[in-house]
Amino acid sequence: MLTVDYARLSVRPDDRVLDLGCGFGRHAYQAARLGAQVVAFDFGADEVRNVQDTFGAMAVAGELDPVESRVGAVQGDALALPFPDDAFDRVIASEILEHIPDDTQAMAELARVLRPGGTMAITVPRAGPEFINWSLSDAYHNVPGGHIRIYRQSQLVERLEGTGMRATGHHHAHGLHAPYWWLKCLVGTTNDTNPAVAAYHRLLVWDIEKAPRVTRATERVLNPLMGKSLVVYLVKPGSSDPAEADLRVGASA
Repeated sequence: MLTVDYARLSVRPDDRVLDLGCGFGRHAYQAARLGAQVVAFDFGADEVRNVQDTFGAMAVAGELDPVESRVGAVQGDALALPFPDDAFDRVIASEILEHIPDDTQAMAELARVLRPGGTMAITVPRAGPEFINWSLSDAYHNVPGGHIRIYRQSQLVERLEGTGMRATGHHHAHGLHAPYWWLKCLVGTTNDTNPAVAAYHRLLVWDIEKAPRVTRATERVLNPLMGKSLVVYLVKPGSSDPAEADLRVGASA
């Protein structure tokens, strides 16, 4: 279940891609399938180990060329990325900034490691659905490592552009998921045996695995209205890279 649109991010074969806060690796895996050189980065040792193991399994299964694929997973701190300036062509940070106390430093590090002309996709929980979650349940966000802030779109864009980036567009994603989390907040975030929660979860799993037309069409309608995630696309100025030119055309269309 991807949040980022790889066409809008302009991911190409051999691009150097950083997936910051990779979690279980969904965005890193897709970038690797597209032929990119991928670094999946996370603070959690278990997440990094699992992603590295999955990369290995993908190579064994023939999804990646075991010789030519250049993928890896790195554990570290988002506030001090162990990469040189301008190291990546594309950067993804999906659903991670809302967890980081010093998000200003994290944004600066993301901008630092992206090369001029490179593109970035940042996703965070959308303000409207997130406000509802917070109002329904303290347990939703008041937990170790939980969400510590809610971003409004204008605020997020302003702060990212303060690092020298330029926003090129945005969209919303996962409209089917917002009601699921409202329901969980109502009955208890850990109450997975609630019949309504269990039924909704089965629906989401079916949608992810089968991508039936009915749910795909429903989500396209719901995303602008109550998509759970906000996705912002940016470019680092300073290059005549065709990807940047494509983004300028798309922004003016």
